[in-house]
Amino acid sequence: MEDKKSRGNFSGKIGFILASATSAVGLGNLWRFPYLAAEYGGGTFLFVYIIIAVSFGFALMVTEVAMGRKTGKSATAAFKELDKRFAWVGVLAFIIPAIIVPYYGVIGGWVTKYCGVYIVGQDKAAAGDGFFGAFSGSTWEPIICMLIFDAITAVVVILGVQKGIEKAAVILMPVLIALCIIVAIYACAQPGALDGVLYYFKPDFKRLSGKTVLAALGQLFYSMSLAMGIMITYGSYMKKEDNLESSVRWIDFFDTLVAFLAGLIIVPSFFVYSGGNPDKMNAGVGLMFITLPKVFATMKAGRIIGAMFFILTFFAALTSAISLMETMVSVFIDIFKMSRLKASIISFIYIFAMGIPSTLGFGIWSDVKIFGMDILSFFDFISNSVLMPICAFFTAILAGFILKPETIIAETEECGNKFHSKKYYSFLIRWVCPVGIVAILISSVLSGLGIFTL
Repeated sequence: MEDKKSRGNFSGKIGFILASATSAVGLGNLWRFPYLAAEYGGGTFLFVYIIIAVSFGFALMVTEVAMGRKTGKSATAAFKELDKRFAWVGVLAFIIPAIIVPYYGVIGGWVTKYCGVYIVGQDKAAAGDGFFGAFSGSTWEPIICMLIFDAITAVVVILGVQKGIEKAAVILMPVLIALCIIVAIYACAQPGALDGVLYYFKPDFKRLSGKTVLAALGQLFYSMSLAMGIMITYGSYMKKEDNLESSVRWIDFFDTLVAFLAGLIIVPSFFVYSGGNPDKMNAGVGLMFITLPKVFATMKAGRIIGAMFFILTFFAALTSAISLMETMVSVFIDIFKMSRLKASIISFIYIFAMGIPSTLGFGIWSDVKIFGMDILSFFDFISNSVLMPICAFFTAILAGFILKPETIIAETEECGNKFHSKKYYSFLIRWVCPVGIVAILISSVLSGLGIFTL
């Protein structure tokens, strides 16, 4: 098996933080977080999410990064080395990104299309009622857009950890934040946007409920790249002397910052567009590809703002796709002793081929339903609502009760680093995380099957 040096590693703490943060920042930050914030009381949801991110999310991320750095291996190999009884969890951590990244490429292709649309000045057409349906329902154009997105992803991964992933992150993370700030300032300056800003910032604890907490917990998995092998993989590229605790804090900060700024773009904009009624905000693809173009069409300089937003979204989607593909590639390198180039090419072919059914599910295969869901929605449900909580639960059990928190703490304190939150971490990983994850799993499955609406 290849050692850590031959697998590659990040140049230092900053490289690790930026690569991990850009991995965490994805489509979940830019469309899922804002509509959940609008639905669950604006500032109320924001308040709950921040608390969960710095507690629940912090504990899980420390665990995964420490597991990766301790073993110096991909998720599949790391679980097997730490405890052979948990080897199947490592296999699950490979299966999850293998399910996600093909359909993520489909959505990435849609974002690629909309970037082009706004750049060439077709923004008015994009705001039309049937534009997205006609595009996503066609056969070849979505496949070509997906191919472009997947190919760009593969090129970065082929270049390796430092020359590809880290270099891309060093460029893209500042650009992401700068674009978010610029677009957020413009959105908040629109006439009538102040009410949306106040709604987004001011908690209304009368709207605080169990559903709000569960929605925030579920968003954590979307936002922070947890329970899909990514942070274990990136942790395996982290140097021992780099401070793990502070690195995770910074990743948590950057991820939450982008989600917060995305909400500051979308919630006030939607308040202006809808006349102050956040309940009209769509969920999922309907928000990003149908409603937001209509919102941008009502703005002055809407084409410019729309172009900036979709370029921002493209970068966010790309960074997450890179980390998902890298998780697969690292397994091929570790388990099958492949070269990075060969592993990347095989992963690219698989991702593109497996993405085709998901994109055709909106066109010529639209009649194909699995448990009442289109193909893409089914893959999303299985990976995010079922497999990820299962993987996270057994990761917490392994760290909290099999290895014991002391094992993770010892890895965090390598090379004289201090783990200032070790007592806090021990309590969270043993008693808080498992309970919260089970609640997410039950509510997500019931919600996905239409039994319970989150």
